[in-house]
Amino acid sequence: MSMPPLRAQHWLLFALLAGLFFAWGAWLMRGPQAPTPLPWLADWQTRVLQPLVEERLSLAALSAQVEGELWLQPQPAEQGARLLYRGPVSGEEGLWQVQAEVQLSSAERASLVKAVGLAREEQPLSAQMVGQMARQPIESVAFTAPPSVPAERVAATLGQPRLRLPLPEGEAWVYPQWGLTVRVQDEVVLTLQAVPKRAMQR
Repeated sequence: MSMPPLRAQHWLLFALLAGLFFAWGAWLMRGPQAPTPLPWLADWQTRVLQPLVEERLSLAALSAQVEGELWLQPQPAEQGARLLYRGPVSGEEGLWQVQAEVQLSSAERASLVKAVGLAREEQPLSAQMVGQMARQPIESVAFTAPPSVPAERVAATLGQPRLRLPLPEGEAWVYPQWGLTVRVQDEVVLTLQAVPKRAMQR
C-alpha cells in the first residue's frame, strides 16, 4: 500500500524539528562563557585606585564617584577617633558598600573631636562637613560585595592577581600595582581593600 504524498506543511514541520535539534545540539556543545568585567570597577581603577596608590586621592575626588556621608567612629583613648566616608556603589550585580578612611593628623583629629564632640557610638556628621573636609587625603577604601559576585569578574576587569594567599577561610588575591587585596571564598568575592603603595610594602 503506497504512502500518501507529503504535503508542504509536513516538510515545514520536518525542517522546524531539524532546526530545533540542531540548535539544541549547538547549545550542548558550547563552551563555558567568559566572565564579564565589572564596568564600575574598571572606571574606579583609573579614578580611585590609581590616585589612592599614588597617595593623591582626596575626599573631594572620592565623593565625586560615590555620594555618601561622613561618620566619626570612636576608638580607644590613645587613638582618638576615625573619620569615615560611607556610601553605596551601584552595579548591575547589585550594591557595593564603600567605606573610606579619611586621613587626619593628630591635631586635625583633636580639633574635629572638640568641634563635634565624641559619643560612645559612631555618629554621622553634617553634609556640609564633606565640603569642609574636601581636601583631606584618603587613607584606605574598603568595598563589601553584594551576594554571589563571581571572583573571576574581578580578574576579567583587573587581570589575574600577582599573588594568591591562602586564608583560614578562602584566599586573598593581591594586586600590588593597585594597592588592592580581594578576599575570595568559594570563588565568590567578599571584600576589596585598597591602600596606598607604601602600606602594601610594610
